[in-house]
Amino acid sequence: METRITQLLGIEHPIIQGGMAWVAEYHLAAAVSNAGGLGIIGAASAPPQVVREQIREAKKLTDRPFGVNVMLMNPNAPEVAQVVVEEGVPVVTTGAGNPGRLIPIWKEAGVKVIPVVASAAMARMMERAGADAVVAEGNESGGHIGELTTMTLVPQVVDAVHIPVIAAGGIADGRGFAAAFMLGAEAVQMGTRFVAAVESIVHPNYKERIIKAKDIDSEVTGRSTGHPIRVLRNQMSREYLKMEKEGAGLEELEVLTLGSLRKAVMDGDVKGGSLMAGQIAGLVKQENTCAEIIDEIMEHAEKLLKL
Repeated sequence: METRITQLLGIEHPIIQGGMAWVAEYHLAAAVSNAGGLGIIGAASAPPQVVREQIREAKKLTDRPFGVNVMLMNPNAPEVAQVVVEEGVPVVTTGAGNPGRLIPIWKEAGVKVIPVVASAAMARMMERAGADAVVAEGNESGGHIGELTTMTLVPQVVDAVHIPVIAAGGIADGRGFAAAFMLGAEAVQMGTRFVAAVESIVHPNYKERIIKAKDIDSEVTGRSTGHPIRVLRNQMSREYLKMEKEGAGLEELEVLTLGSLRKAVMDGDVKGGSLMAGQIAGLVKQENTCAEIIDEIMEHAEKLLKL
């Protein structure tokens, strides 16, 4: 299936794996790329040298294109941006901020730049700054979210820019893929479905919570701080929301969540960890390989789209 995104990135299928902190490491990225999508290494707050090592390990596992997600809130973001250039990574996605100051560095090196946006205004700004495409991410997503749903955001971003749009948030199967294309997207980005992939290093306890999740099992913490995050309900999220309701400040709340994502991903702490997952978790019924996930989605979507 060919779109402007598959042509731009040199990939077989218009499916991109989300750059999830602690989850999106080189094993998962390489597996997605080998399956014909675009795997992403999530740099998150990792030191530049760790990101460099991740890139080099991914290259040992795949000869296909993969990318790095640069979290702009990371104080090391400029150094990570330089590592991306030095290691010859062909694609960068960005989150948690405006990548405007880094885009020229990447563009000069021939790196394709794809910022994640939560509004049409931000999408237009990124197009003016030189972005090659944008990811329009709805609030159905796991982790950090905006206010608009995928259904409302994607078509407005498509109408606002001339560059290709990638839809994210609430997509886990061929139906979601086909719906995104009906809204004008030319690729999809998925996170939660890949968290439960065989190649994902996420602790089995975390995967099991996603696989057993129902449609109503996610909730949003952090609205009072201006940093809303979607997670699966657990002891930690209930305590967080209780503290928010009682007027706790950001510093007090951060003490509760310090290291909580690592606890969930690495230690399998499903009570005190941050189980970031999207509303689509209820559709994830089993652990599949990345190739099985992508093949299943493409086969179903192509039938729905009558390609």
